[in-house]
Amino acid sequence: MSTSLLVRSTLPRALAHRAVLRTAAIQGMLQSHYKRGLWLTSGFSTQQLDFEACLRSWWTNFPIVDGLLGLSLVIHSHLGFDQAVVDYLHTRKFPVIGRIATWGLRTLTAATLIGVYQFNTNDIGLTELIAKVWTA
Repeated sequence: MSTSLLVRSTLPRALAHRAVLRTAAIQGMLQSHYKRGLWLTSGFSTQQLDFEACLRSWWTNFPIVDGLLGLSLVIHSHLGFDQAVVDYLHTRKFPVIGRIATWGLRTLTAATLIGVYQFNTNDIGLTELIAKVWTA
């Protein structure tokens, strides 16, 4: 009788300890995910300041700024949509739709990168487009 009482009293504590460890591990993963987004956003905002300075000083094409701006915009958008897919369409809860959404996002991101590259190399580029919109 005393052993069953001992098992009953320690089992909830062990389960609670396991739940606390699992929650801490999940929080650690989320924090690193959000930290990456924060680093990219802070880099994007400082690049935007440099971009505005470039636009004010010269009115020519900037292929490096075009490439960096296009890449950072696409990565920033991908991370934001990826967070929404992970939060609301997780593969544990929605195994089919979650995978479709994840691979659809990856496909759209790749297509967007190809489109931005084509726009920057075969057309006027992002900086020239923004300069024309800014002065219109």
